[in-house]
Amino acid sequence: MDMLTLICAVVALVIFLVLWILFIVFPYDYSWILRRSDTEKIELIPGPKTVPFFGNILKFNVPGDQIINVIVQLHKEYSPVFRIWILGFPEVFITDPDDIETILSSRSHIKKSVDYLLLDPWLGEGLLTSSGSKWQEHRKILTPTFHFKILEEYVQVFNSNSQVLVQKLQECVGQPFVDINSLITMCTLDIICETAMGISVHAQRGGQVEYIKAVKRISELFIHRQMSPWLHRRFIFKLTPSGLEQARVLKTLHGFTEKVIWERRAEHRASTQSDLRTVSAEQTGKKKHMNFLDLLIDVSEEEGLLTDTDIREQVDTFMFEGHDTTSAAISWALFTLGSYPDVQEKVMNELKEIFGDSDREATYDDLQKMKYMEQVIKETLRLYPSVPGFSRKLDMNVQIKNYTIPAGTCVPIIPYVIHRNPKVFPNPEEFNPDHFLPGRIQGRHPFAYIPFSAGPRNCIGQRFALLEEKAVLSTVLRKFKLESLDRREDIDLMFQLILKPKHGLRIKITPR
Repeated sequence: MDMLTLICAVVALVIFLVLWILFIVFPYDYSWILRRSDTEKIELIPGPKTVPFFGNILKFNVPGDQIINVIVQLHKEYSPVFRIWILGFPEVFITDPDDIETILSSRSHIKKSVDYLLLDPWLGEGLLTSSGSKWQEHRKILTPTFHFKILEEYVQVFNSNSQVLVQKLQECVGQPFVDINSLITMCTLDIICETAMGISVHAQRGGQVEYIKAVKRISELFIHRQMSPWLHRRFIFKLTPSGLEQARVLKTLHGFTEKVIWERRAEHRASTQSDLRTVSAEQTGKKKHMNFLDLLIDVSEEEGLLTDTDIREQVDTFMFEGHDTTSAAISWALFTLGSYPDVQEKVMNELKEIFGDSDREATYDDLQKMKYMEQVIKETLRLYPSVPGFSRKLDMNVQIKNYTIPAGTCVPIIPYVIHRNPKVFPNPEEFNPDHFLPGRIQGRHPFAYIPFSAGPRNCIGQRFALLEEKAVLSTVLRKFKLESLDRREDIDLMFQLILKPKHGLRIKITPR
């Protein structure tokens, strides 16, 4: 082979690899390559040195439990504003609360980043993934479903499933430890199924195995695909074993939700009028407990604003966001309470003031009185935010500090890092519930603590989550004393969609 032929072959190979990476591996907006003026604006922003074409992606070629260290180190070196390049596409990180407010408080920047497209097969255009007018319309429709009067109805569901959790924990008494994560996940699955769809799947007792396995598996498949850029293209992913498995899992998930929606809608139409349901309730002496799905069907039937597909997308979104995030929050709270006996004792003193020696279940008013418990939960979410990072894709140019961030740029916001700002939280690695005393909250920047995001696209279910966490934690603590067997600094963290420990959380439980 002569030299010219060899050179041509090498050039052809390089071109092929570039095109393969651009159009097969990485599903982003490649017009960036043509917009030199925008590229120059990004290059004015400080950031790490790049490798031609690959940018900074090789920095993230580390084990899963080391990704969080890479992100933290980048923030330490380049904050408050810095950029990285990922295969020709820029991302600009911000950490200053004023800058975060600029992005999150604006209704012009409500579009999620492209990572969320990977959730489309399951969630469609639910509240988490939709944008524009559809998001605004559905957000307006869904907001009343989290009214405190409706949340009050859910407390009974929180309590009954927390009691099942206590029974499962009782079986673990005498064991060296229990890995709390799996038990809490089953509990929150039971709660979310009952509050979202009005059905009891009995996950904690081994019920509805196929659906529960599908919920768990779809999350694992999402994380696998998220961490594998060569699987981002949908038509490539569909041809892989993981893609074929996802299709089977989605058939189970969507089929289950669609069946429940069909049955609920049939029941609604059979009753014809809400006053008939009231009469029926009065005749039986039982009060009908509304759930998220019933409320959506009411809106659909009475106002014609939601199709069955719309309802399925919102219910699936509520399932996705409502079990894994809350499970993580409760698990981390149990771990921190087991790590700090003095804090656990203060929580118990508060519970004794509320319940005395009674073993009655908590009421909505009881949960409102758990002020110190709320401080503990918020401090836990400061150190271990359930969603450690999220991102917005800008629809227009934004001025941050002295830099112009062009439209089309993704702006990652990392609560895990933001919550450790020593100017806002002195001794930020210290676990200190007093960070959330009323007096300290009052003078704090509202965008310095964002475990539920902030602004118009904040988490619609944050009050629901807080009530659920109080109910589960208080039920467990009234029965058991907790002792965490691992030190905080020894826990390896997986920086994924949900912040989880790599090897679980070992907690020893003893009866009170």
